[in-house]
Amino acid sequence: VQLQASGGGLVQPGGSLRLSCAASGIRLNAMGWYRQAPGKEREFVAARRKGGFTYYADSVKGRFTISRDNANYTVYLQMNSLKLEDTAVYYCARHRGPLSTVRIDTSYDYWGQGTQVTVSS
Repeated sequence: VQLQASGGGLVQPGGSLRLSCAASGIRLNAMGWYRQAPGKEREFVAARRKGGFTYYADSVKGRFTISRDNANYTVYLQMNSLKLEDTAVYYCARHRGPLSTVRIDTSYDYWGQGTQVTVSS
């Protein structure tokens, strides 16, 4: 069972990155992205149901887009108009439980290893 996140890197403010999360050995339920900045709590970023309904944190709404390729067991996070405060380690995770809990990190059962996103000029 594995969730492999990739695509992080260093980008200037206003730039874009696309994160990928490749799953193996598990079925994709609703999938989410979280992030954790140094010295801060892990926070919800986005989630997407199998049927396509999406959820976003207010801080990224309109800038980030979560998508998924069910055939290839991959989830993406397209990040545009990046800001300094988007700097964090980003994690993908599989949700398990009522859909009302997609914003609660304890409702996720499998987590990827994280990929670093650094926004800096």
